[in-house]
Amino acid sequence: MGIHERKEREKERRRQQIMIAAKRVFSSNGFNKSTMEDIAREAELSPGTIYLYFRNKDELYASLSLRILQYLNIRLKHVINRQGLEPEEYVEALKQAMYDVYEFDPLIVINMFQFQSTETVKNLSPELLSEIIELSNNSMGTMADIFEKGIEKGVFINRHPSALADVLWSMFSGLILWEESKKLFNENKEYLKTTMEIAFELFTRGIRLHDSPAPLNEVARPTPQ
Repeated sequence: MGIHERKEREKERRRQQIMIAAKRVFSSNGFNKSTMEDIAREAELSPGTIYLYFRNKDELYASLSLRILQYLNIRLKHVINRQGLEPEEYVEALKQAMYDVYEFDPLIVINMFQFQSTETVKNLSPELLSEIIELSNNSMGTMADIFEKGIEKGVFINRHPSALADVLWSMFSGLILWEESKKLFNENKEYLKTTMEIAFELFTRGIRLHDSPAPLNEVARPTPQ
């Protein structure tokens, strides 16, 4: 291994060290009460070293989301590449994939949804923000492709597939944040999986063509030119 390769490996190892420490600090103190000095102390590094890798706390916080978004992309690609499934079976596979992503790292998933709903995204470097947007768009695009197939087969209602993906993603993120908020009052409340089962059942029924009466103010998908 050459000198350049060793330096790059050491740089990545140090970066991961900082991110692991940050996750511990954010988990213990919460984002608002955590400081870069706290993270440096946890990582056993100087604050100056932390700033060599991350220019602010927001950027470090957002970087933790990249790992989850990358895993989400992998799981969704696995779903759409499966052969021989009916449209509703693809939605069932989506449900399992999304829950698997949550179980992979619940804390970071929760942090990701909370982070994306705040103004802190404006404090990110253009490069990091671009990477987050690209990964998010890829995930939403894959879900939209699944709904597109169901629409073409005449199984799902004729609505824009990207809008259906947005509804599903909003439902998923809302359930996670709501179930997490309930733990503030009762730590023993853990009903996410059961609630997701119900939510996905209702969602699937709602987009199923033969179960869905035409709405009064129907907005059909744009006709391709």
